[in-house]
Amino acid sequence: MNTPWSRREFLEFGAAAGVSLAAQPLPFRPLAPSDTVRFGMVGVGMQGSGLLGTSIGLPGVTCAGAADLYDGRHTLAKEIAGANLPTTRRYQQLLDDKNVDCIIAAVPDHWHRKIVVDAVSAGKDIYCEKPMSHSAADGVAMVAAAQRSGRIVQIGSQRVSSQICAKAKELLAQGAIGDLMMVEARLGRNDPTGAWEYPPPPDLSPRTLDWDTWQGDVPKRAWDSNAANIFARWRCWKEYGTGVAGDLLVHLVSGMMFILGVNEPPRQATSVGGIRRWKDGRNMPDVHLVQYYYGDLPVSMRLNLGTEIQETYWFHGSKGILELTGSRITVTPQAELLHRQLPERDAPGVRNAVAPRQ
Repeated sequence: MNTPWSRREFLEFGAAAGVSLAAQPLPFRPLAPSDTVRFGMVGVGMQGSGLLGTSIGLPGVTCAGAADLYDGRHTLAKEIAGANLPTTRRYQQLLDDKNVDCIIAAVPDHWHRKIVVDAVSAGKDIYCEKPMSHSAADGVAMVAAAQRSGRIVQIGSQRVSSQICAKAKELLAQGAIGDLMMVEARLGRNDPTGAWEYPPPPDLSPRTLDWDTWQGDVPKRAWDSNAANIFARWRCWKEYGTGVAGDLLVHLVSGMMFILGVNEPPRQATSVGGIRRWKDGRNMPDVHLVQYYYGDLPVSMRLNLGTEIQETYWFHGSKGILELTGSRITVTPQAELLHRQLPERDAPGVRNAVAPRQ
């Protein structure tokens, strides 16, 4: 690739395309200081701190400031990006800063709509962690805001940038397993961390956390003995997170849609599940099974926070099965059933029957 892109153009292209080119390093010409991309970091928790550290390691990229409602994460941000990094509780300060080109947001699900709408309305491009939205209505509002503003919005879904998923897409398109019959996928965990039972920060209190603002548009609850757990384990509650669906099912669904080239919602979905393992006060299920129809394609997905199960897809075809794990693709061919004309005396009224299995 010999296109003489600037760093800014390259990053904008990558954000718009939603792809990862890390496996194919590109040579870049020296950059002018004016071509440096300056981003604001909103949310410096587990995912946000990792994104911050990775982003500042990219050439031509610098963090212009970080925002978090918990003061302890201001300290963490400075440890990662430097003691002089500006920090604030108000992410709006980053949106008002003309030197900030774009935003990276890693915040609870119930904040996604407001962060994205505010960012694009302020003229900022934004990368927001998955899932896209806390509700379908929030997603519609986010898309409308992005379209009005013309800004770039990218939602983090790793499978869409995965080289192994891209290879599976290629194999299916080449007819490796014939006509597609159905899709299965599964993923499971069996430990407290996998079930989001994160320990709250020891100094968490209304003094170090803006609890009222953190709750956003959710009906307010006073700070109490359970508030620290809600802050640390927000995925467990429907008021703030989307549970196993938004944390794990989104990976299975986005990967499947990318591999199959699907870009529409299912026409039918049926779900069952419940809280079977982690009876810790959460109100989101830890076991979740869902059946979809994407067009006329049956899709079955299973999630379990009480049993360890490697993330796996099975694409069932008329000529075999393609199995996809995090690091391996296996195609198992199947011989097509032979058909033969049976004598009418052997099977009255039957002109074309399946040969018996040997």
